[in-house]
Amino acid sequence: MESVTLDPLDRALVHALQLDGRAPFARIGEVLGVSENTVARRYRRLRSAGALRVVGVVDGLLLDHVSWAIRLRCAPDAGLPLAAALARRPDTAWVSLLSGGTEIACGTLARTAAERDAFLLEKLPRTRQVTSVSAHRTLHMFTGGPTGWAGLRVLSDEQVARLRPEPVVPPASAAPTLVEEDHALVEALSLDARLPHADLALATGWSESSVRRRLAHLRQTGVLYFDVDISPGLLGYQAEAFLWMSVKPAKLAAVEAALADHPEVTVAAATTGPANLFAGVACRDSRDLYRYLTDRIGKLKAVRHVETAPLIRTVKRAGALLR
Repeated sequence: MESVTLDPLDRALVHALQLDGRAPFARIGEVLGVSENTVARRYRRLRSAGALRVVGVVDGLLLDHVSWAIRLRCAPDAGLPLAAALARRPDTAWVSLLSGGTEIACGTLARTAAERDAFLLEKLPRTRQVTSVSAHRTLHMFTGGPTGWAGLRVLSDEQVARLRPEPVVPPASAAPTLVEEDHALVEALSLDARLPHADLALATGWSESSVRRRLAHLRQTGVLYFDVDISPGLLGYQAEAFLWMSVKPAKLAAVEAALADHPEVTVAAATTGPANLFAGVACRDSRDLYRYLTDRIGKLKAVRHVETAPLIRTVKRAGALLR
């Protein structure tokens, strides 16, 4: 990735795209008070530098797919090669190297029990470099995913209201679904969610009008959402870590609500296991991370135990390999 510095207009553009990844540049420019050409030029610069992507993501939890947060411990010389191998798998959404390079955390999504078992019970146990595995099923995601990351927010409430799309209202008559014919559309959007309808028509073999209708349907039902893929480091957050927290079950919803207001929290979910709450945080530096743990997390009395693992390298994020 080229060296990139984000100014206030760039940050406003990033927030606008988080609100609506396919918002026309003309509408974004109107809200930000600049021209359509200025917005398009800023976006192309960030996109070509590898600093920013807008990607289409399927909400697997809504479709009753099984999401897992997996922790692997491995030999010291196996961390990076193993993380790279995991990142190449299509069923991993994110892969990070932690704690001196001897631990890997990754997120997977299994559509069926057979897919889950093939990975957890067959593939990983046969990898000799892996010394231990723990898998935690995601029960509920409340920060990140469709809700986005609070650390990207810079626009005013009035600007947010003008850019935010209509709320998702799934039909009451039937559960949201993703059919086989949707896969080509979803795959194209996972690489670039801002592809024009004409390009999506070529990728799917559909007409442009069919693309528009199906895309609108998937968004309206919540099956498909758009995510902004940007490194926290570009926003000045140089100390990232994963937290595994043990929280009193009766207080879990209250802790979730508190974390949702923390701009440091990039993702958070309730999980199975002895640590029933998982969170990713991004802080300015190590001192800021220390203050966050002692001042913010420390004040949440329902949190009984916290394990912190610093991120050394993000190998895959938002479903894409990072170079």
